[in-house]
Amino acid sequence: MEADSDADAQMMLKVAAGDRRAFALLFDRYHVSVARFALRFVGDRERAEELTQDIFVKLYRNAKSYKPSAKFKTFLFRVATNHCLNEVRRGEYRVEHTSTETQEDEGGLEVAGGEGDRPDQALAGRELERAVGEALKAMSERERAAFTMCRFEGMAYRDIAEALEASEAAVKSLIHRATLAVARKVEELQTGSVPARSRA
Repeated sequence: MEADSDADAQMMLKVAAGDRRAFALLFDRYHVSVARFALRFVGDRERAEELTQDIFVKLYRNAKSYKPSAKFKTFLFRVATNHCLNEVRRGEYRVEHTSTETQEDEGGLEVAGGEGDRPDQALAGRELERAVGEALKAMSERERAAFTMCRFEGMAYRDIAEALEASEAAVKSLIHRATLAVARKVEELQTGSVPARSRA
């Protein structure tokens, strides 16, 4: 990818040259997305904020080695994914479902349920969010990362593949399995039943 076609990559090159204002602009632009990603990854709001700080510190300290070979957002999420995977693998905590019922709070980590929703719509939204949270908790780390980047960050398969250092076919498979897991949780929620494959 040519850096010329990605304004954020150009900004990161300025960071590499020592421009702190450029770093502040990138932080402002992406810290909520990274915090949201980390929250869905580790399930703990406070830890997600710490991880976000760590990720941006790492980005700043390693700026001089930055090479714009991919979109900046793809590069950033590769750094974020690796950092979150390392944290989870260290086993310092386990992923818990995090309620996403609150509107943008404490740095704007999460949004669920619009203010204008009717009570039944808001309830359905919260229940769906809970089902998604439960499904995320049960996924492998790579499924969770791929699903989060695809469904919540709107990233293309190709970009997710670069972020995960995997093939597009592998990413499609990860997202397919993750989507089925979410669908099963939603089905359980709607029917109040346990799917046949989970009985035994």
